[in-house]
Amino acid sequence: MSMYGRDPWGGPLEINAADSATDDDRSRNLQDLDRAALSRPLDETQQSWLLGPSEQKKKKYVDLGCIIVSRKIFVWTVGTLVVSAVLAGLITLIVKTVPRHHHGKPPPDNYTLALHKALMFFNAQRSGKLPKHNNVSWRGNSCLRDGKSDPGTTMKDLVGGYYDAGDAIKFNFPASFAMTMLSWSVIEYSAKYEAAGELNHVKEIIKWGTDYLLKTFNNSADTIDNIAAQVGVGDTSGGSTTPNDHYCWMRPEDIDYPRPVYECHSCSDLAAEMAAALAAASIVFKDNKAYSQKLVHGARTVFQFARDQRGRYSAGGSDPALFYNSSSYWDEFVWGGAWLYYATGNSSYLQLATHPKLAKHAGAFWGGPDYGVLSWDNKLAGAQVLLSRLRLFLSPGYPYEEILRTFHNQTSIVMCSFLPVFTSFNRTKGGLIQLNHGRPQPLQYVVNAAFLAALYSDYLDAADTPGWYCGPNFYSTDILREFAKTQMDYILGKNPRKMSFVVGFGNHYPKHVHHRGASIPKNKIRYNCKGGWKWRDSKKPNPNTLVGAMVAGPDKHDGFHDVRTNYNYTEPTLAGNAGLVAALVALSGDKSTGIDKNTIFSAVPPMFPTPPPPPAPWKP
Repeated sequence: MSMYGRDPWGGPLEINAADSATDDDRSRNLQDLDRAALSRPLDETQQSWLLGPSEQKKKKYVDLGCIIVSRKIFVWTVGTLVVSAVLAGLITLIVKTVPRHHHGKPPPDNYTLALHKALMFFNAQRSGKLPKHNNVSWRGNSCLRDGKSDPGTTMKDLVGGYYDAGDAIKFNFPASFAMTMLSWSVIEYSAKYEAAGELNHVKEIIKWGTDYLLKTFNNSADTIDNIAAQVGVGDTSGGSTTPNDHYCWMRPEDIDYPRPVYECHSCSDLAAEMAAALAAASIVFKDNKAYSQKLVHGARTVFQFARDQRGRYSAGGSDPALFYNSSSYWDEFVWGGAWLYYATGNSSYLQLATHPKLAKHAGAFWGGPDYGVLSWDNKLAGAQVLLSRLRLFLSPGYPYEEILRTFHNQTSIVMCSFLPVFTSFNRTKGGLIQLNHGRPQPLQYVVNAAFLAALYSDYLDAADTPGWYCGPNFYSTDILREFAKTQMDYILGKNPRKMSFVVGFGNHYPKHVHHRGASIPKNKIRYNCKGGWKWRDSKKPNPNTLVGAMVAGPDKHDGFHDVRTNYNYTEPTLAGNAGLVAALVALSGDKSTGIDKNTIFSAVPPMFPTPPPPPAPWKP
């Protein structure tokens, strides 16, 4: 086939060099002849041949180098471009000079607004030497001799940490749980904290707690034989008038009575919960390598102590048993083991956390009235959600699959129990779920359930799973999220009393919070142990607003008495507010943000060996 293609009319398209002269060229050649050389005169016809065709108007062209175009077309094109450019410039000028309304960011939702306040509660609960930017004007340095004032303790520096509630006792068991919950919420929702402008603040709150926990045992050792479980006492039974943290009503800054340290030598529940707190925080601070490793080492040490020295920290009618009595330590073993696995990637912790006997002792295979209720005492529901995460995203298979499937199924059952169509838990007429079956101080359990429901809903969404089964019925993740929202909305004011149970949120909230520091004015007058009783018994609102504190909550009839002396209604706690913060951040902002799928697995090695490289290319 010819490389020149074909003429559509049938002839070849090659150009013959001999024929290449055009008619115009030929005519010019004729004109160039020397007419004097012609031997005879020419007739009219011959003259016309020599003159060539009659003169035609030549087309005018513009040579652009690569192409030649008609001058007319060139002028039209350039003109059109110039006019278009002028029009575009005029339009741009008009758009820029005409005033217009700027659509700013949408206003923050109620959950985000409440989150800002809920975090402030922790600033108000700080013990020790406060940072300059603490932002609670009526608080100051306090209890700077904790540890030193008790000659019987081996830990001489126990300054810092958090006061538990309206008193000045530092209960390390619920405080550790609070730090674990805050760390969990940061690991899952760091993007939401960032969007709310609270990421640095919440990390600072966690570090204040973990710095103190590291003081409660010999954190540089590999093995320990005791832990400081509590600083201060509150036992006033038998009519005791000995000054202590419950008998006296004083600002923490004014405390002058001795604060005993309660040490334990057999406290598996406390030690395993501390291990969970330190391990979870090590993931939060993974970018601070030295501090993260210090936390991991501390977590390993206290967890080993928990396993070696079996026993409950609150056994034998001790002071902790009166206020934070632990029912068992098996759930803390599962909980602490799971967190240590995530923090270290060491599969021995996963083997422990998924051991069938451990799960059985922790109550994973039976119900009971409080089954599925996450609290400072019972971590099982949280541990099951945490380990379901592993199955959903990494699916480690044998030998963990059987117990992980059980935990996953149990999590589904717990989520079903939260829904109104099931009767595991009653609800008040106003719609508040009664996870503690009508007993006082219900809100701390409600916020934990709201967090687990919102979080599990986000887990399913991230795993491209539209919902889960309750028996034969399928429920979407939206229903789970709706449960969390209705409960949190109740707490924020959508209840029969139209009252927010978070201090400082909304227009109507408790004004007589059971809290020593908030109830005594900062007026340069030092009130002694009994001198503060007049402020405790006063009918006036607190002179200081304890911003962000979630009070204990209403009764089973939606009733609430804003009375300072009734702690069952008006006392906030560290553990309760940690659950509140976690639930608020889970529901805040844009739902599409979801969870951080990978950070929690940072230290976890690949579940399966990497496949061998492909063989080298075959050569003959």
